[in-house]
Amino acid sequence: MNPIGKLFLGGNVLVFRATGGKIGGSMFGAKILLLTTKGAKSGRERTVPVMYFEDGADRVVIASAGGSPTHPAWFRNLSRDPNVGVEVTGKSYKARAAVASGDERARIWQKVVAQQPRFDGYSKKAQGREIPVVVLKELS
Repeated sequence: MNPIGKLFLGGNVLVFRATGGKIGGSMFGAKILLLTTKGAKSGRERTVPVMYFEDGADRVVIASAGGSPTHPAWFRNLSRDPNVGVEVTGKSYKARAAVASGDERARIWQKVVAQQPRFDGYSKKAQGREIPVVVLKELS
């Protein structure tokens, strides 16, 4: 990611945390959560704002990277260690990330595209990469 993008994301994380998600908690009409993963190479915690969707009691994030042909870094991180931190407006918790597949992925993907049609365009731009649908299961 370019330095300006990193600066923007870092600023969003700071503002989100400072306001409890009241500012920086939504984008393009969708809710944002802060996702904390452990760096696959460094082992250091990395936090990024990610658009999320609800599926029953679970939250779902989409590893679209705006339609890039490669997965976003946060997805590579959670592929190595699926234990993540989640911050939403008024709540922080630990979760386990699971990549949806088959009928579950298709069902969730349809919901996502119905709410945010831009994701259908991302899928077409991804040059054959199936965009991962990641279910965040809250740990008790």
